[in-house]
Amino acid sequence: MTPYPILYSFRRCPYAMRARMALWISNQVCELREVVLRQKPAELLALSAKGTVPVLVDPKGQVYQESLDIMLWALERHDPQGWLQPEAGTLAALLAWIEPWDHQFKFHLDRYKYAYRYEGVEAVTHRGEASTYLDQLNSQLQDSPYLFGNRICLADVAIAPFIRQFSQVDLTWFNSQPWLQVNAWLASILESTLFTQTMEKYPQWKSGTPGSLFPPSKA
Repeated sequence: MTPYPILYSFRRCPYAMRARMALWISNQVCELREVVLRQKPAELLALSAKGTVPVLVDPKGQVYQESLDIMLWALERHDPQGWLQPEAGTLAALLAWIEPWDHQFKFHLDRYKYAYRYEGVEAVTHRGEASTYLDQLNSQLQDSPYLFGNRICLADVAIAPFIRQFSQVDLTWFNSQPWLQVNAWLASILESTLFTQTMEKYPQWKSGTPGSLFPPSKA
């Protein structure tokens, strides 16, 4: 038995990215089990029938299968940078901002990036639909460098991995759009020590072996 929470993660998954960033900033050390999605371990499937990451098991055995729940779990225990207490707005406002990105925007993102998976889908149509959310994001960032003030908060970290994924589908096209504020905001997050450290590579976890401590420098 490990004294730490167990985190099943996949480095490039945007949901796992945001969970890892919250765990890192909250100084919550976990046993990280890096999985390969085409070789999902039986232990993960036993915890989550859908087999998606991230999944966190706390020391009491409570299972968290949603990345936003993992973020809240970590930050409610320790929130040294006030991610749940933005300069402007409330936690309820943060969660309300995140909701359409997790659902409607992600719907269009998937059909833009992975159009081949969906019969009769035109990628450019869903790129256009997703772009309306980028327009809103750019407007929200007109008066402050982050979504709810001058410092980063839960909402910024929760949606940034999806904007990163969207931008990388066609970076030349993305950079040609009139989203100056979005580009500056995204760069500030992706170039941060927080993001680069949480994107460090870990070996694939093998059943019956210990995972990697994450964050390693805080264990």
